[in-house]
Amino acid sequence: MEAPKANFNSGYKTSLITSQKVDAMAVWPVQHAKARFSELLDACQREGPQVVSRRGTEAAVLVPIEQWHRLQAAARPSLKQLLLASGARTEELVPPRGGARRRPVVEL
Repeated sequence: MEAPKANFNSGYKTSLITSQKVDAMAVWPVQHAKARFSELLDACQREGPQVVSRRGTEAAVLVPIEQWHRLQAAARPSLKQLLLASGARTEELVPPRGGARRRPVVEL
């Protein structure tokens, strides 16, 4: 009688694919990202943002530095842009007056 063959994939699924494409961004499991960081970095520079997932949920994004600088500049408007914006609120910049306590005058 022949012994039954072991099924190594029963109950545990492994993937030989290092990344998946989801919504035009590759998703890398954290184990693959750690083991193949150079490939992840190359893919980021060549293809754009790369998502790193932990336990099946998206945890981080690796973006090219040029795109990062553009995002930072867009997220941080200058003071001039803030003041010239149609929704600028300058009344909140001036603190209310008259609420300060004064020290008593000491006669010499």
